[in-house]
Amino acid sequence: MQKTHNRNRYALRPCTVIYIILVSFTFITWLIGKSSLTGLGFSLAVLGIALIKGFMIGDYYMGLRGINSIWRWVIILWLFIPGCLITWAFVSAG
Repeated sequence: MQKTHNRNRYALRPCTVIYIILVSFTFITWLIGKSSLTGLGFSLAVLGIALIKGFMIGDYYMGLRGINSIWRWVIILWLFIPGCLITWAFVSAG
């Protein structure tokens, strides 16, 4: 009997890669806060990372990646509109 080798035995699944990216983004924002980095640039960077994380969660963990329906647009608008309003508030206050 011949042995078959599974070449993808140690390959990471896409959901694992997304999870690692999300944890990395969380760690980056934690480092920014722990380092007491302030200013408009850092605030917008943390906001941008939060919006990217929300989009990734909607696409990969909520299963909206392959869907061309209104639900995908609801998530995108739910992230985009408050993100724009918060950005506008930060920029106008700074």
